[in-house]
Amino acid sequence: MLRKIFLQVFDFLLFSNIFIALCAVSQGLVTFYIIGTKPVFPVIGLLFTSTLAVYNLSILITKPEYPDKSPHKRIRWFFSHNRLMVTFTIVSFLSLIPLFFQLSMESGILLIFLSIISIFYSIPLFTVGDQKFGIRNIPGLKQFLIVFVWTLSSVLIPVLEAQHFHLTSISMRDTTILIAKRFLFYGALTIPFDIRDLYEDKQTGVKTIPVMWGEKNAYLLCLVLLTGYVILLFLFRNNGFSMNFWALTLTTVLTGWLIFKSKWEKNEYYYFFWMDGTLILQYLMLLLFNYLNSLL
Repeated sequence: MLRKIFLQVFDFLLFSNIFIALCAVSQGLVTFYIIGTKPVFPVIGLLFTSTLAVYNLSILITKPEYPDKSPHKRIRWFFSHNRLMVTFTIVSFLSLIPLFFQLSMESGILLIFLSIISIFYSIPLFTVGDQKFGIRNIPGLKQFLIVFVWTLSSVLIPVLEAQHFHLTSISMRDTTILIAKRFLFYGALTIPFDIRDLYEDKQTGVKTIPVMWGEKNAYLLCLVLLTGYVILLFLFRNNGFSMNFWALTLTTVLTGWLIFKSKWEKNEYYYFFWMDGTLILQYLMLLLFNYLNSLL
């Protein structure tokens, strides 16, 4: 009985996109932590509600003809709770309004720009013959757009707000490193999802990295991106082998292990919980390592 209740709650958190919204919150908290400032709570609220709204909207827009027959449990669950998910999406979008007006002008403009990209990501804007396609179908663009939006929303918006309220000072060099290294990490993390969807993307004509380069080269690219991430982590603020470096490097090693293990693990829980969960783990590891360091 308890196991059944646990699985129902677990499915709700994962497939309603609440979990990935918490991942976005955690990434914002990671940014605030490593630039040495307290969180700006409108930014945290915005990361949660915008992620929830956009991910749910994307699924609603791309609803298959027979969702109950989808091979993906996530889709079957989502549309079996259709009214609840539509309500979640509407409430999330409405919640963005008061949060938006608490942002600085720079962050507000950036948010509008990212929102336009996110909303139009799945909408079939173009028509060639009888086929309709969106910007995600443009070769190589799908993954770049996801990583681009995640990076700017979880890194640049927190940095802009922290500087707007004079909570910290960060150089252009370190801001660039911070953006670049998170871009590399997100890039590595999204590739296994595309490898999982390799056959489906081939069928639908979505030109992802695994489709264009092959599965083996895609895994090799993950390794290169994670290595680049660790190098930039070392260079950030010239901190070298700091507690933050070791906390995030250990998480990166675990992420690499999960990525290469994904060759054999194809179930949705593995991707949506364990792999996405590394985004939350980064923040938890930062707290743990620095707490242990304070005890020494």
